[in-house]
Amino acid sequence: MGKNTAPRSPRRTDSLSRELIIRSATELLDSGGESALTLRALTVRLSTGYGAIYHHVADKGDLLAAAADDVITRVLAGAALDDDPRETLRRLAVGLFDAVDAHPWVGAELSRQPWRPALLDFYESIARLLNALDVPERARFDAAGTLTNYVLGVAVQNAANARYLADTETDRASFLDNAAAQWAQVDPARYPFVHASVTQLREHDDREQFLAGLDIFLAGIATLT
Repeated sequence: MGKNTAPRSPRRTDSLSRELIIRSATELLDSGGESALTLRALTVRLSTGYGAIYHHVADKGDLLAAAADDVITRVLAGAALDDDPRETLRRLAVGLFDAVDAHPWVGAELSRQPWRPALLDFYESIARLLNALDVPERARFDAAGTLTNYVLGVAVQNAANARYLADTETDRASFLDNAAAQWAQVDPARYPFVHASVTQLREHDDREQFLAGLDIFLAGIATLT
């Protein structure tokens, strides 16, 4: 071996599975975002070659989609059925919101490919629970779509906000203080609600606000039964 030749990392001797690749890709995505997920980084992390990875996934896009599916599938698996379908419905919605919050890159992936297989499973689960709650069939399609879009819309927006704060090296409190200061300067005669909500804007919790919206939805579907 030449003086300037770096020693190679030992290759793994155990079998490489698709599940292990996805788990390792998720760890890279969680630690550094989409830019951190490269096939080169994955080969180093798994002590393997490109060919072994390509045997299980087609490319980076395929890997991103599979990792997003895996996150959603774990949400479905973790939301055990309850005697009260309303509580199960709430648990599923909160589970997906928290999953996107914990894995912000999932939000970006779902924006590119909104109807991933695992998300269809989520949608189907929502529809079954609405059926168990006696939501009429004529209203079930709209109710299932409304809830899914609400959960994803808020979760994806929060994930985008988190990326913005990270990119600009701004903490959330400072961001809200600045926004509240702008709200405080608007004409109270034209924007009475905005002007009166300055304190709430500064102090609000995104997750608590999401839960409040979810409760409004659940109260609404109760009127359909």
